Amino acid sequence: MTTVATPPVVHTITEVPRKWKTAVALSVLAVVAFVVFGVLGDSREALIVFSEKTDAIVLPNAPVTSRVLCIIVGILLLALAALSVWFTVGRRTVPLWLVIVFTVLFLVTLVTYTGAGSKVPVVFLISGSIALATPVVFGALAGVIGERVGVVNIAIEGQLLAGAFVSAVVASITDNLVLGLVAALVGGALVSMVLAAFSIKYLVDQIIVGVVLNALVIGLTNFFYAAVLNDNSQETNFPGTLPFLPIPLLSNIPVIGSVLFDQRLTTYLMFVLVPLVWYILFKTKIGLRIRAVGEHPLAADTVGINVNRTRFWTVTIAGTIAGLGGASLTLGSVGAFVREMSAGQGFIALACVILGRWNPWLAALAALLFGFSKNFRIFAGQTGADIPPDLIAMVPYLVTLVAVAGLVGRVVGPAAAGRPYVKQ
Repeated sequence: MTTVATPPVVHTITEVPRKWKTAVALSVLAVVAFVVFGVLGDSREALIVFSEKTDAIVLPNAPVTSRVLCIIVGILLLALAALSVWFTVGRRTVPLWLVIVFTVLFLVTLVTYTGAGSKVPVVFLISGSIALATPVVFGALAGVIGERVGVVNIAIEGQLLAGAFVSAVVASITDNLVLGLVAALVGGALVSMVLAAFSIKYLVDQIIVGVVLNALVIGLTNFFYAAVLNDNSQETNFPGTLPFLPIPLLSNIPVIGSVLFDQRLTTYLMFVLVPLVWYILFKTKIGLRIRAVGEHPLAADTVGINVNRTRFWTVTIAGTIAGLGGASLTLGSVGAFVREMSAGQGFIALACVILGRWNPWLAALAALLFGFSKNFRIFAGQTGADIPPDLIAMVPYLVTLVAVAGLVGRVVGPAAAGRPYVKQ
C-alpha cells in the first residue's frame, strides 16, 4: 500500500500596514512649536490671567517668557511625537490620549506665542470656546445619532438655520424665550422629518436630499427675513438673549466656576445632552437597537425591530437636537436672526462626527477644538499679533481640515450608514 505524503500547510501572516499619517502630522506640529514658536519666537513676556479683580477668589497672574515656555512645551511635544512614531513603527495605533494631550500642549504654545507682550485671559479663551462650540456640538450630536441609525444627516446646516429662525421669531412674538427654545426643537424636527421621509420611505439618495434641504431652508429663511423680519424687526426679530445662570457656590470656584457653572441655559443643555446621548447609545437597549439598525439592518429586522420606523423617529429626534443648536445661535448668542447665520457650522459638525469617530464625547471635543479656533481669531485680533487678518479668519477651517486629514487616520463609520433598507 502506497502512502502519499501531504504537503505541509503553510500559514501566511499578513502584517498590519503602518499608518504614518498621525505620526507625521504630530511631528510636523511639534517642530513648528519648538522652532517657530520657541527658538525663533518672541522673547517678550505673556501675562497669563486666571481671574478678574471682581471674582470672589482672585488668583495671581503668571508672567512667563513666551520663548522659554514654548521651548519647554515644544520639547514635550517632540517627545510625544517620537512616542507616536514608536507606536507606528510597532504597527500599533497611536493612543487617543496622546493625540488629546498633544493638541492641548500645542494650543498652549500657540496662545503663548500670540499673546507675547500682552495678556492671555484663560477664562475668556475657555468659556468663549465653549460658547462658540455649542451650536456645533448640538449639530454633531444630531450627526452621530443619525449615522448610528443608518442615515447620513447632511441637512444639519438646514436644521441649525431653521432652529435659529423659528426660535427668534417665536420668542419675539410671544416675548417668551422658553417658547423660542421649544419652537427651535420643532423647527429642527420638521427638517429632519422631510429628510427621513424622502430617504427612508421614497429611497431618495440621502446626500442629495440633505443638500437640497440645506438650499431650501436657506432660501426660505432669506425670503422671510427680507419680506417680514427686515421691515418689522422690533416685533418679529428682537427676542434678546438667555440670561447667564450662575450656580451658587460652584460659580465662585476660580477658572472652573466661570467656565462650567456660569453659562446660559443652552450651554447647560449641551453639558447634559453629551453624556446623555452617549449613555443612551451605548448603555441602553434603545441604543443597542439604534446601533443594530445602523450596522446590520437585516439582522435587526429578523429579530423583530422595525428598521424604517426606528430610523424615521431617531432621525427626527436628532433633528430636535440640531434645532436646539440653532436656538443657541440666536437666543444663546446674537439675540436676533441674521441671514445664513449658521455659516457652514452644520458641515463643520459633520467633520466633527468623523473626527470624533461617531462617539458623542469625542465629537464634542472636536467641536470644542473648532470653537477654540474661532475664539482664537478674536484673541489674536485683541492682542495685535503680527498675523495677517485673512489668515486669522481662515484659522477655524484650517484647524478642522488639518485635524480631519492629519490626525483622525482611517476610520470606518456604521456599516449601513447611507444605505436605504427595503424589507424583503
